[in-house]
Amino acid sequence: NNCGSLLANNKISLLISEADQILAEIESAFDAEPGTVGRDDGDAGAVQDGTEISVLYSVPFLAHAMIEPMNATTLFSGDALEVWSGNQAPIAVQTACAEEVGVAADNVTLHTLLMGGGSGRRSETDCAILAARLAKQMPNVPIKLTWSREEDMRRGFYRPAAFARMRGVVRDGQAIVADVAYAAPSVMNQTMARDSVAPITAEQAKGGGRDTEALSGAYDQPYGIPNYRVRGHVASSAVPVGYWRSVGASYGGFFFDSFIDEMAHAAGRDPLEFRLELAQREHAPSAKVIEAVGEMSNWGQGGRALGVGFTYSFGSPVAQVVEVTDEGGYIRLKNVWIAADVGVALDPGNIEAQLTGGAIFGLSAAVMGDITFAQGEVQQYNFPDYDALRMETTPRFEVQVFENADYIGGVGEIGTPPAAPALGNALFALTGKRIRELPFNKSFDFY
Repeated sequence: NNCGSLLANNKISLLISEADQILAEIESAFDAEPGTVGRDDGDAGAVQDGTEISVLYSVPFLAHAMIEPMNATTLFSGDALEVWSGNQAPIAVQTACAEEVGVAADNVTLHTLLMGGGSGRRSETDCAILAARLAKQMPNVPIKLTWSREEDMRRGFYRPAAFARMRGVVRDGQAIVADVAYAAPSVMNQTMARDSVAPITAEQAKGGGRDTEALSGAYDQPYGIPNYRVRGHVASSAVPVGYWRSVGASYGGFFFDSFIDEMAHAAGRDPLEFRLELAQREHAPSAKVIEAVGEMSNWGQGGRALGVGFTYSFGSPVAQVVEVTDEGGYIRLKNVWIAADVGVALDPGNIEAQLTGGAIFGLSAAVMGDITFAQGEVQQYNFPDYDALRMETTPRFEVQVFENADYIGGVGEIGTPPAAPALGNALFALTGKRIRELPFNKSFDFY
């Protein structure tokens, strides 16, 4: 049934207003001292001879939009509870439901089901708690709670909007300085602080000043840049934010790798060779995937619009090349090549599926993902206004998996971060326009 909307407090309706005000509040975090320094090599703040570039990038809030909306089934006998749900945090669900109905956790039997997509959203316990609350009010009656698509879209824990201020210096074809600062609400701090069904307090919204995870995709890149600094500013925001596939690297990859591409062009260098040279100084497996994706895509062959993206995340380096074409004024995503090193490829077929699925997830967000607010409410209701790539608009994929790293790296998250920068860099190759704000459909028409 649709009890979700009746039981769940709207966490944001009384706390925020228009989208521009929310984004301005996040950007204002730059005015305070950074709470986190993820990396500080050399002296990135010093004046250096060479060509200097300074840019501002931004990304919006994003929903998870799983194919199966949030749901849970519960049955309470008076002294024991059974819960059936697809979830990403079984112990958290068991513990939260036990607290809700007032029994020991050992008296809660949780059946973890196939979850119809999660991407971080099903790590939250709110839907299961609400179903448990209903079950407690109606003992010995099975309760099935299913949110409508509109409830699911408009009552989420969103990927945070974020900003990046980046300054770089290149000299004699080399990257001399990369000085990066982020401003974003903290997923980690909010998640640790909140009760999943209680309104967010002002203190929880502030979330403290430190969050290294929010700098992923930038501070942890295996690049040999002598003056390399990455700092984070935790922004106050009443918007509930949560884990979204690849977490901080979901925007960090777009920010930093797009910036690397800009530095390559400022240096007069080929973007793929520029990255390859930087990685060769630091991490051979990373250099190998960059080199491999160039070979896979026939990089350098004229007459095509190609963009390369690279992100090291969750212990695995991934390089992607995206090819786009202009078909009558509309942009088509034609081909994507992916090379990744996961250390040990335990299940090659599943790894390929995760890499392509992660890239489609990232490309969908890059092309059209955008959660906006008006009068305190989320404006997107369903897939017609929060769409994704469809079968006819999804590019062709080719994947190559390597096992050169010394340990087993992650797989489920790693296909997402390089997708947006690779697409943005391809759009630049096609049009000469450098777009620093997502989604790209604000600037281009896509098939």
